[in-house]
Amino acid sequence: MIDEISVTELATCLPTGAKLVDVREPSEFVDGHVPTAQLIPLSSVLENMEKFRSTDKVYVICHSGARSMRACEFLHDAGITNVVNVAGGTSGWIALGNEVETGA
Repeated sequence: MIDEISVTELATCLPTGAKLVDVREPSEFVDGHVPTAQLIPLSSVLENMEKFRSTDKVYVICHSGARSMRACEFLHDAGITNVVNVAGGTSGWIALGNEVETGA
């Protein structure tokens, strides 16, 4: 089972230094992303699996939560079980009026 949190819950985790990975495409990331998010497009998760390994939780976000859930499921199946899907994704983050960064 994949752990999942809301964008509201994510907002409370980020100030504590939580790691956030955005699995959208580079053009989407540049258009607007959650501050501190690291870009690892879904298509490159396989070759970047080590970046998800941690003793701490790694939060995974996309536009709405579907791609990030696929990434979490893939990683979980590969034995990386510390990943947490962010339901609502970046669109939910923006809809709540949270800060957004643009550019790479």
